[in-house]
Parts: sequence; C-alpha cells; structure tokens
Amino acid sequence: MDKLHKALDFCVRHQTVLGYSIVSLLTAASEQIFSSVVFKCPCNSGNMLYGSVFLLVPAFILFLLGYMVNARTWRLLTGSCPLEKSCSCSLWVTCTVLVPVTARALVAPLTWIAVALLSASFYECAASGSSVIKDLICKDKGEECRNLLVKIPCDRKLSKNVSGEFLSLQAQSQIIGWLLIACIMTVTLISTCVSRCCSPVSYLQLKFWKIYSKNEQELFEIKAKEHATRLAERNMDCFFEATDPAPFQTPSNEAWKKISFLYTFNSQEQYYSTIHKYVNTNRGNSDKFGAGGQNPSVLGFVDEANS
Repeated sequence: MDKLHKALDFCVRHQTVLGYSIVSLLTAASEQIFSSVVFKCPCNSGNMLYGSVFLLVPAFILFLLGYMVNARTWRLLTGSCPLEKSCSCSLWVTCTVLVPVTARALVAPLTWIAVALLSASFYECAASGSSVIKDLICKDKGEECRNLLVKIPCDRKLSKNVSGEFLSLQAQSQIIGWLLIACIMTVTLISTCVSRCCSPVSYLQLKFWKIYSKNEQELFEIKAKEHATRLAERNMDCFFEATDPAPFQTPSNEAWKKISFLYTFNSQEQYYSTIHKYVNTNRGNSDKFGAGGQNPSVLGFVDEANS
C-alpha cells in the first residue's frame, strides 16, 4: 500500500511531464496504425498530395484539439465578447495567454510529424511526387527516371537504381525527423530555462503555489457541488410543496465574473489565485482588485487549475 501511495504521489508531482509523455506515446501509436493499416501510396502523379495530406492534416487536427482541450483557452474566451458589450480582451493579455497555450498545443502535432518522418512512409510518398526532388535526383537522367521515382514507395528495389549518389527518400525522411526532434528539444530546454529564470517567485514558493492551486481547485469542486445540491433541493421542495423559497445566498453574476478573470501577478499585492484576491479585497470591491500586473507564463498553471 505504501508503494502505491508513493507511485500516486510521483504521478501527481510530475503530472505535466507524464501528461505530455502519454500524449506523445498515443500520437506515436496512432501514427504507426495509420501508416501500416490506412496509408496506401498511389504511386502515380498524386503521390505529393496524398503523402502531404497524411503527413500534415492529422498534425493540424491535433493542433486544433490542443487548443480545444486547454482550459486557459476557454478561460480567456468565455464571456469576453457578450452581445450587449464590446470585447474586453486586450491584445497583450491575449498574446500572453496564447503563446504558452500554442506551445502546449504543438506537442501532439510535432510528435506526429517527427514519428511520421522517422517511419518515412508519408515523406517517401510525398517526395517521390515532388517536382523539386525529381529535378534534383533525375537531373540529366531523362523521363524514365521521373516515371520510376513515383513508383519507389511501391517497390523498394527501385530506390537504389534511381537515387544514385543521392540519399534514398527513406534516409532523407529519417534525417529530417531526427533534426526536427533535436530542434524541438533545444527550443523546449531554452524556453523552459528562460521562463524559470524570469520567474517572479522562487523554486520552493512555486512548488507551494502549485500545491495551493491543486487544493483550492479540489475544494472549489466540493463546495460548488454542495452549494448547487442545496440550491436544487430548495427549488425542488418549493416546486413540489408549492411553498415560497427561503432566502438562499449564492454568488452574484459579478462575483462569478471577477473570480473568472485571468490571473495576473503583482509583487506588491501577492495572491495565489483570483479567488484569493477576491476574498482579500473585500470580495472584489477594493480598487486593488482591478489593479493590473504581470501574467508570466511560469504561473500559467494558476488559470488551468481553476478552470
């Protein structure tokens, strides 16, 4: 039992890394299934279009899904442009939120492209129909070379005869795949280092902050469920018993709107969430509640934990 608790604690402490790892593994598995079961290169003039669609379109769909499942996207958009009022999202806030959201949304599509390039099926099909590759490989070799090039994905033996001194299409794909992975890892490491170096809080405070956000979210869900249940029970009792409703205190629309604001960090008035700020500024009535601040990407977990 003790080992189970340790395993669960490890998963909680490293849930972000584990989440990305699971997404990457599922994406890689899906790509393998697609390339071996669904993908069939036509080996004709349609190679370029067919291979490019399988390489890029699923990646684009995964990119859109990355936006859809990210809580910060909906926290930014929900209620920002009501019909009776003008849009309240500023360009700076939107960019501040969308940059880290976009970075996270790119995990699955880049994994798809990298794995597809390493397996080489999609690239080999697309490149064999590319006019650029044809001009490069079949220069001074006549029309027969061009006709044979589009048939390479369906006949592996042709690759050696056509490629000549050039790398095979499969080798090209794998080299590009490894270079893409190296670039992704380098950019990820640099951006993480820069984000942590620019963090407005120390390492241990950041760790405490994440624990607080997790506990606040759990308590919010419990309290919200209890409150909603009591309100529903009161309304049902009044409906079936034909009685007048007893007074029931529930947050106003304005209160809900205030605690739904995107979190901004202010070193002078430090709060760990918008709810924390709302409670400590006389339920949002203080001038300090609307005070602006920074919204560093390293603290993006605050909005996600409370979404």
